[in-house]
Amino acid sequence: MRIGIEAQRIFRPKKHGMDMVALEIIRQLQVIDKENEYYIFVKPDADRCWEPKDNFHLVELTGSYPVWEQIKLPKRAAELQLDVLYCTSNTAPVRCKVPLVVTLHDIIYLEKNNLLTKGFTWYQKLGNVYRRWVVPSILPKAAKVITVSNFEKDRIGERLRLPDDKLVAVYNGVGEHFMPVRDPDEQARVRGKYGLPEQYLFFFGNTDPKKNTPRTLRAYIDYCRQTEDALPLVIGDYAPELVRSLLNESGASDLMSSFVFPGYILNTDMPAILTMAEVLLYPSLRESFGIPILEGMACETPVLTSKAASMPEVAGEAALLVDPSNQGEIAEGLMRLLNDGALRADLVARGIDRAKEFFWRNTARSVLEIYNELR
Repeated sequence: MRIGIEAQRIFRPKKHGMDMVALEIIRQLQVIDKENEYYIFVKPDADRCWEPKDNFHLVELTGSYPVWEQIKLPKRAAELQLDVLYCTSNTAPVRCKVPLVVTLHDIIYLEKNNLLTKGFTWYQKLGNVYRRWVVPSILPKAAKVITVSNFEKDRIGERLRLPDDKLVAVYNGVGEHFMPVRDPDEQARVRGKYGLPEQYLFFFGNTDPKKNTPRTLRAYIDYCRQTEDALPLVIGDYAPELVRSLLNESGASDLMSSFVFPGYILNTDMPAILTMAEVLLYPSLRESFGIPILEGMACETPVLTSKAASMPEVAGEAALLVDPSNQGEIAEGLMRLLNDGALRADLVARGIDRAKEFFWRNTARSVLEIYNELR
């Protein structure tokens, strides 16, 4: 078969979750499939993190996101006479002569009009408008639709009325480099690079409302007010002025020095950062999967996450689950994890085993089976 994979943004320096999923699947397919011919469609950028070889070919296309996806991608796919085009990041060409396989990571953008929702940047809002236009148009034409958890599969099936034989859940994985980093020199290098204190809590900050950042920060304020020598909070890739504004609104401007802002963190540095963290905070309101939960577990870090959406499905019994809409419960859960040594040890042990159940190799094999069904 001649298989195309849309991986438009894998070369951008600041990769997000969907970019890493596409990259990991491509890397694993490159190991396990020596039979089919692959054409990986990307947009040129600074981080050339993947190289073609053997039966894997690189196809670079330029242009804005809509032009790249709606015009240049289907044109090049047709010229290459592909048997299938796999689009990895929620959207795909509306007019495409090649059979489509599409991954829908989630359908939050279809469940409500985010133009009217506070908290989104204009870039995020325009992206959601684009998805609201594209997704309903491509799904009837797609040969197969992949999503990343049974929770999201149920939501998509109910909302979009897709039949079970067309919609399949394929779990994400955890990168093989996610393991405890105990080497003192490596820890010192990462501490120096990102300005990290000796002890800290870690939280993936994000302006997307589903990440629950304002409520999580208020829960951290509660923890600080109730705890002597409270640990600082390292909040990844989040603007200090947004935290300062929230602290001022909460009458807690004196706590600004308790936050550490490392900026964007390279994926290769994340294992050390998670290893050194006392707790990983991940109390999102909605996730279709939640890869950082497994990454924290693989690095032997206690994880606090949500009772909501897919997170119990991914975490199993290896994390402390809280109601993400309850600020007090988040703060109480954090204090439990910090003060209860037996609970921490139990969750770390369970987390090690849980993370081992999710491999990118298995994800790639499942995707390959889908390609083979379309022969």
